[in-house]
Amino acid sequence: MDCIFCKIVTNTIQAVKVYEDAEFVAFLDIHPVRPGHTLVVPKVHYARFDVTPPEVVAKLWQVAQKVAAGVSRATQADGYNISINNGRAAGQVIWHTHVHIIPRVSSDGLDLWPQSEYQGSEAERVAQAIRQAIKIS
Repeated sequence: MDCIFCKIVTNTIQAVKVYEDAEFVAFLDIHPVRPGHTLVVPKVHYARFDVTPPEVVAKLWQVAQKVAAGVSRATQADGYNISINNGRAAGQVIWHTHVHIIPRVSSDGLDLWPQSEYQGSEAERVAQAIRQAIKIS
C-alpha cells in the first residue's frame, strides 16, 4: 500500500510520535498550521471517515480527546480546533482517516470559516434533505 500514514504506523518512515497504543498513533503534522498541530490516526487503514467502522470512530475520538488535552497543555494554547477533512473538496490529502488537532492562541490571526445566513425557507429545505439522507444511510 502506498499510504504514508500506513508507513508511519509500520515504522517504514519516521514521524515525530506523541502517542501510541495498540490501535492508534498520534504524531506531529509535517506541515503544521501552528506548532503542535497533531494528527491522530487508526492503525488500520480506512480511506475516509464515513467508511470507518463506528466502533473505531468512537475509540478515535477517545484518543483524540486525550491527545488534545496534552497538545493544549504542552503548547499553552488558549484553545484548539479538532477537524476531519473528508474528501478532496474538504481538503483531504491523505486517504487514511485522521483527526487534526490544531492548538490555537487568541492572537494567531487564523480565521477558519466564513459564515453566511440562510435565506427564506432555505434552512428547512436543506434540513429536510439531510433528514431524508440520514434515513437511507
